[in-house]
Amino acid sequence: MAALARLQARLSGLREEYFRRNRSVDEDRKIEYKAAIKIQSWFRGCRVRAYLRYLNKRVIFIQKWWRGYQSRRYFRRMVETAYFIMKMNFYNEMAVRIQKRWRGYYVRKYIHNYYALKKYLEAISVNNEIVRNELQEYAEMKEKEEKRKDTEKKEKEKQYQARKMHYLLSTEKIAGVYNSPFRKSPDPMELLLRKSKPLSHRQQQMKSPFAYELYDWPTCKRPPTFSTAQPLPPIGRQKPQGPFRDTAEVLQQRYKPLEPTLRVAASINSPLEKAREEMKKEEWRNCIHDNEFLPFSSYHKNEKYDPSIHRSVKYGQETYGITHFREVQPKKWVADKVSHCIF
Repeated sequence: MAALARLQARLSGLREEYFRRNRSVDEDRKIEYKAAIKIQSWFRGCRVRAYLRYLNKRVIFIQKWWRGYQSRRYFRRMVETAYFIMKMNFYNEMAVRIQKRWRGYYVRKYIHNYYALKKYLEAISVNNEIVRNELQEYAEMKEKEEKRKDTEKKEKEKQYQARKMHYLLSTEKIAGVYNSPFRKSPDPMELLLRKSKPLSHRQQQMKSPFAYELYDWPTCKRPPTFSTAQPLPPIGRQKPQGPFRDTAEVLQQRYKPLEPTLRVAASINSPLEKAREEMKKEEWRNCIHDNEFLPFSSYHKNEKYDPSIHRSVKYGQETYGITHFREVQPKKWVADKVSHCIF
């Protein structure tokens, strides 16, 4: 009981001491917590930095090892490639030597045989000598021929000059130009003049009477006729004295075409209406074909076609004045029959 009483007496003080101790413990807990965090962070940092340093060392070691391995591998490959190239070059050189020896042997034995080539060259040299001699002979022959032609040409020229100057020949009474009395012998030209004959005058060529007719054939201006009459003598250009008409006017009147009248052109037994109809047709045909057609000339190709004033169509025959007087168009009629005026 006494212990319980003592505890009850100390109860108020225990509350204050409990509160004070808890408060101090809380304050210390915050300080310890912050210290623990700082210690942990420092330790973890040291640990992480040590691990990172270890990892860096391992990475650097691995990189060095890999680079060395790659360099050794590349160097080994380069060495192998260089060795392979050197070996292939050696093999190619040996193959070229073998091919050269074999081709030389084959060509010398089967293609370019020395003895056969020697015989061929000898034959060519002999053939060249023969051809050269023939060409020399041919050149000499051509030269002689040219000289002979020149001599003949000069001789002909001399003969022509001698015939042309035959009037300079000496006579019994008078010595010529080439026969000087002061010379012992006459000049060679004098001897040539004695042998040659005098040059005769050229006869004037007569123009053929068919020339103008044959010249007109390509243009077809007139039908081809062959005249048998003798040509008229040429008329002098000088106008004769007296009251005479002009020569061109006389010829135009003489050779003008015949223009008969209707009574002379038509038959006696034909009626007047038929003659008039023929005259109308002739007039219509002349109006259409008034230009002369020349088949071998090209001046009419550039001319344009002149359409008729009675029709809107470019081509076609006009019925006015030939078939009937007035053109009839039944499709435009209003009634079926034609209306006539009844008086």
